[in-house]
Amino acid sequence: MAMPIVSAAAGVMNPLISKLTTLMGDEYKKLKGVRKEVAFLKDELSAMNAALEKLEYMEKLEPDTKNWRDHVREMSYDMENCIDDFMQDIGGADANAGAGFVKRMSRRLKTLRVRHRIAGRIEELKALAEQANERRLRYKIDDCNTSCGSVDIDPRISVIYKDAAGLVGTDGPKKEVASLLTVTEKKLKVVSIAGFGGLGKTTLANQVYDDLEGQFDCKAFIPVSQKPDMPRLLNSLRLKLGINESSGICEVQDIIGQLREYLAKKRYFIIVDDLWNEEAWDIIRCAFPENGNGSRVIVTTRVEDVAISTCSYHYEHIYKMKPLSFEDSRRLFTSRVFGSENKCPSNFEEVSNEILKKCGGLPLAIITIASLLASRRERSKNDWENIRNSLGSQFAINPTLKGMRNILNLSYMNLPLHLRTCFLYLGMYPEDYEIMRNDLVRKWIAEGFVSNSHGTNLEDVGISYFNELVNRSLIQPARDRIGQVCYRVHDMMLDLILSKCAEDNFNSLAYSSEDMTRLHGCTYKIRRLSLVSQVDRITKKTISWRASDSISQVRSLVWFGDCKSIPRLSQLKYIRVLSFECPNSFGDSHLDLTAISQLFQLRYLKVSEHWCAKLPTEIRGLVHLDTLAVGYGSIPSDIEHLPCLSNLKLGWYAMIALPERIGNMESLHTLHGFGLEMSSLEALEGLGKLTNLRSLKLCNLGDDECNLLEKAVKFDALVSSICKLRNLRYLLVVGDHDDKDEILGSVSDPPALIEEMYLSGWKILGVPKWIGDLNCLHSLELSVRETKNDGITILGGLPSLVYLYLIVATCPKEEAVIVSKGLFPVLERLTFLSEEDVTTYLGFEAGAMSKLRELSLELRVPQWGGAAPAGMEHLLGLQQISVTLLGKPLEQVELEVRSAFTPSFRLRSSVSAPFLLSLQWVRPVSRWNRWLDPFICI
Repeated sequence: MAMPIVSAAAGVMNPLISKLTTLMGDEYKKLKGVRKEVAFLKDELSAMNAALEKLEYMEKLEPDTKNWRDHVREMSYDMENCIDDFMQDIGGADANAGAGFVKRMSRRLKTLRVRHRIAGRIEELKALAEQANERRLRYKIDDCNTSCGSVDIDPRISVIYKDAAGLVGTDGPKKEVASLLTVTEKKLKVVSIAGFGGLGKTTLANQVYDDLEGQFDCKAFIPVSQKPDMPRLLNSLRLKLGINESSGICEVQDIIGQLREYLAKKRYFIIVDDLWNEEAWDIIRCAFPENGNGSRVIVTTRVEDVAISTCSYHYEHIYKMKPLSFEDSRRLFTSRVFGSENKCPSNFEEVSNEILKKCGGLPLAIITIASLLASRRERSKNDWENIRNSLGSQFAINPTLKGMRNILNLSYMNLPLHLRTCFLYLGMYPEDYEIMRNDLVRKWIAEGFVSNSHGTNLEDVGISYFNELVNRSLIQPARDRIGQVCYRVHDMMLDLILSKCAEDNFNSLAYSSEDMTRLHGCTYKIRRLSLVSQVDRITKKTISWRASDSISQVRSLVWFGDCKSIPRLSQLKYIRVLSFECPNSFGDSHLDLTAISQLFQLRYLKVSEHWCAKLPTEIRGLVHLDTLAVGYGSIPSDIEHLPCLSNLKLGWYAMIALPERIGNMESLHTLHGFGLEMSSLEALEGLGKLTNLRSLKLCNLGDDECNLLEKAVKFDALVSSICKLRNLRYLLVVGDHDDKDEILGSVSDPPALIEEMYLSGWKILGVPKWIGDLNCLHSLELSVRETKNDGITILGGLPSLVYLYLIVATCPKEEAVIVSKGLFPVLERLTFLSEEDVTTYLGFEAGAMSKLRELSLELRVPQWGGAAPAGMEHLLGLQQISVTLLGKPLEQVELEVRSAFTPSFRLRSSVSAPFLLSLQWVRPVSRWNRWLDPFICI
């Protein structure tokens, strides 16, 4: 059955109406006396639902109307829970139809009691619905005017995209801040960038950070947030500085001691972003030793007193942000709406100038409104004038937080109804949390927020929802991870989301025991809950949480941080989403989740890879489970019996073999983390039956117990199975494998739809010809013993390839490898790693790699010839080069790299943007650690 469109307040009723429709179907024809009442209830609720959807378009409601809306929303939740209970009881009877005579009679009697009980309950629900509809008619809900009134806007601005505001108006501020940092004094210096939320402080700090990072030995960027968890924040700083020791240190003073020891002899550059209070600074500041090496710290803050305190009352070290000039505002606006800084049609100039005047030179306001206008398929002057009229006249005169929320609220009110609930679900994440797209989309699906009215795959629809929120600048890309991008919600946007969530009782966020006490006293039941576990500042212990009756109705429970005491899961009988997430944790917590076998509504279960999850031995009762993602631990023995399981993911340390009957799990779309060598031949052959599989990640740990012949047979079975996965889009195999039998090279019919393939540990003779047939491939990691021009031609002919990581063991002796004109037409990032000096035989013709922006050369050789590849001047789009050398002293190679590469850029005929040349000095690294720390930029 196609799912109805789900919206923020009205959407809670849609699943209920859908389930009532199911109760009227043939499957429940035994309920003769009940079905008539169900039909009546469905009609009553449908009428109320139409009124609720109408109210979604109204920004302000009369008190009686709002009270009616809230009452109907909560009533709908409780009704759906009641129907779920009944359907579970009936389903349980059907599931045990094969039981013995005594058990069967007992079940029938129980079912009869259930029927009487549901009949009585339906009568009660019918009475509640009649009362609600009477109030609807009495309050004249259907006559409400849906036209939105004027919105008074006053900005509290920040940056939605990392570099959006930086495109204009930052050259002058950047020079001023840089001048404060680049003075010759050797003492530690702290510079503050101050201004009310979102004038572009973070963007400015980022640009200075990028420009000056090469002058320092190490660097880090740490967001603080309003309620910082100090151990986690300092742990994050430790990781970003490259202190990767998993020493178990978790006390603040111990982490600070380790940081001070590491930074003692280094010239460091740290950005502390979005600092809210002096108490947090007093702790963070202790980690920065005064070592006389000219280290620098930038602090961004909205609070003037904090800016003064961080600079030790040196007022001259404070840079106060100013709004953009009108000209810069116009350039930012037109580039976002029309794609060019000077492309605004003449008939739109007047209204666009009026909109910009009301935005007051504030980047987030400009980007928000521009994104709203850019998202309209058809441009109409009347539409623009309506947007202008919605912006209150007070905006440019009296900047306030309330006004900024109003301008953000305008984008919310212009969201289609089906996106509003998805947008509000972002309130489940704490401030500055890095969100993975697929993870969020699957939670939306589990909650029923994604509509599938045209037979499209739900995950594809959810991704389109997500992309639309990104395109509207409501979610911002944060940084690249391996193979994917993570995202953040800007804190000003999060303020808006949380206020909407509180208004609609959508979700609750708790940081402390006091927050939980407050939530227990709320008027309405808690429907969704995020618990952010922190260390209590007084007791120094991790705050623990316990479930109570007030959270027994939750549908999503997401736990961030260490889990010392989890709720009694059996109480959470209506839960759809259960997630335990622990970013940047060194802990090894064990979670007893055996009680999930009783959570019959569970659709999504995730446990961070840092924790060991103890699951029940059998979970076949979880017939709705769609996603199971656990770090490590054993998986249930009957996992192949889950009819709806689409995503099965394990952490890389799980060390678990593929289920023997993996071929029966035809509903799988995602399969991650299982081991190759430990899996049986039958299981590897069974992979070929998973014709719906889209994403496959497997781990090859090099098990010495497998003999070479057995390995070859298994890898042959694996490759054969992969070729049968015609819907596969993503393939990653982690670990080393020397493909001496050329199993991979002999493939004749690869999955044609594959988009990403990462086989950097799978060493083959040369580039296989079949790769040239992968027209959808945009990201590739490949390891070959030797590359020749024919291999480069195969790769260069891929029409969609944007990212290439090519590892070459040996260089050809007889001829140079030349990248010819027209090859790699859309490639943007290239990493070339070789065990020999690749620069002596690699060259580029004019017209090759015309889109290349980033080039990384990693040379694992003791001796470097000291020359750049031939034809570097032909790479006209190149903006950044990274050269990684192993073996020579850093001081010696710095001058050599500068001398080799800089002349190439002087030969370039057209340079539209500055480029960055960086040198990386590396210690010998293991096969598991090829991510290298930059030391100096040239």
